[in-house]
Amino acid sequence: MESTTYLLLDEDGKEYAIFTGDTLFLGDVGRPDLAQKTNELTTEDLARYLYDSLRNKIMILPDDVIVYPAHGAGSACGKNMMKETVDLLGNQKKVNYALRSDMTKEEFVNEVTNGLEAPPGYFPLNVRLNKEGYKPVQNVLDEGLKALSANDFEVIANETNAIMLDVRKPEDFAKGHIPNSVFIGLDGSFAPWVGEMIVDIQHPILLVVPQGREQEAITRLSRVGFDNTLGYLDGGFESWKKAGKEMDTVISIPAESLEAAYHENANAIFDVRKQTEYLSEHIKKAHNTPLAEINDHLAEFPKEEPFYVHCAGGYRSMIAASILKSRGYHNLIDIQKGYKAISKTSIPKTDYVCPSTL
Repeated sequence: MESTTYLLLDEDGKEYAIFTGDTLFLGDVGRPDLAQKTNELTTEDLARYLYDSLRNKIMILPDDVIVYPAHGAGSACGKNMMKETVDLLGNQKKVNYALRSDMTKEEFVNEVTNGLEAPPGYFPLNVRLNKEGYKPVQNVLDEGLKALSANDFEVIANETNAIMLDVRKPEDFAKGHIPNSVFIGLDGSFAPWVGEMIVDIQHPILLVVPQGREQEAITRLSRVGFDNTLGYLDGGFESWKKAGKEMDTVISIPAESLEAAYHENANAIFDVRKQTEYLSEHIKKAHNTPLAEINDHLAEFPKEEPFYVHCAGGYRSMIAASILKSRGYHNLIDIQKGYKAISKTSIPKTDYVCPSTL
């Protein structure tokens, strides 16, 4: 449902390439739980339709047909896509778990529906935008590409209650940022996390962005329906500092410092990776509070005592840190480079845990 695959023929009428939309990805297939058209079909029903589409329409094509999917690694439209952006259908038949030739329909249904996390909150809103229409991109750019002085930026933020979105690097945000601003860096899964953490696509946004990347930030926001950017801080965060405005920081330490403090603080470590990542391996005694669900777990964080936050590489933990600080939790400590760095220390770890035992 709601996904079309186009077959391109060459000048001789031979099958040349397929543009597979949300049906077939590289290493994965489309999620069968995102259709918005009907409440009558279950996720399992949609998965059975997907099985038939793949077997009866796509897998019968020649192996040398080129596959161009609509999304790649990091997209919330699949579970585990490959980092490559183009492949041959024959290779996908070998490496894509969902294209196994001996797979029954029920096996397919079980595998593609297993481990699905809740879709980002902005998905239904984007469906509505696609149906009702949206602002022309040029209008969005004209409205968003307004250079604001530090004073004007502050006034507009106070008057509109706009989200101050800081899209710099995690380490730059840690060293200094506008109080109550939210970090979601451009150099990461920017748009999906904006959609996940800022549920209302109509909410006004003010940008703190590296110089020269203003249009990129506004364009990428618009691609997921966030068309209400009011402007950006002219001169970047440096202009805020030069104006003598109030600043905030995030305490951020290397994994080796956590290693030294582990035994006294083992119960104060919060892992904001997905549950599947946490189950594969994690610090012993660490709490799992996935970033996408952090607002539902606020009561679990200590209000007074210091606590530690980490993800896989440092990107998501800084998002979590910014969210927590905006909620009044200033006693947090971020772990630089996340579990990638932690895995190289002697901090006690727990290997794979079956979800059924939790």
